Amino acid sequence: MIKPDSLRAHITTAVPELARDPDRLLIFIERGSLVATYAPGLSFEYRYTLSLIVTDFAGHPDAVMVPLLVWLSRHQPELLANPDRREQIGFEAELLANDKVDLEIKVPLTERVGVHPRDGGGYDIEHYPEPELEVAFPPGRWDVYLKGEWIGGWDSP
Repeated sequence: MIKPDSLRAHITTAVPELARDPDRLLIFIERGSLVATYAPGLSFEYRYTLSLIVTDFAGHPDAVMVPLLVWLSRHQPELLANPDRREQIGFEAELLANDKVDLEIKVPLTERVGVHPRDGGGYDIEHYPEPELEVAFPPGRWDVYLKGEWIGGWDSP
């Protein structure tokens, strides 16, 4: 699976508090399944819920949510484009103090994997990219502000 590492890299780059202390970003995979059809070939799909937990977070939740939405637009676009899937992105927060929270976000993800026989034996494995939908977020520098205060930013390809 490659999406958990990709999301971790994006969020830690985008959220300054996590860039300083990346160990406060925890990622778990829940309710995973391997979907294969027994059709010719061994290609399959991973399906799972990714649980992203930010501990002792003193920033505004928007600083995490906006970069998450931008990442989803590229790596799981149907969650945003399909009205039936939009409410599948969930979150919970535990208020620890007046200025800190543990934030947990749950996102259903899929990853298509092609398994193709090689000439002479063996198999090549390929993780397919998501089908590209209309680009909603242009490439370039993205900075996020809340009430005029910078809360994070990243460079988008």
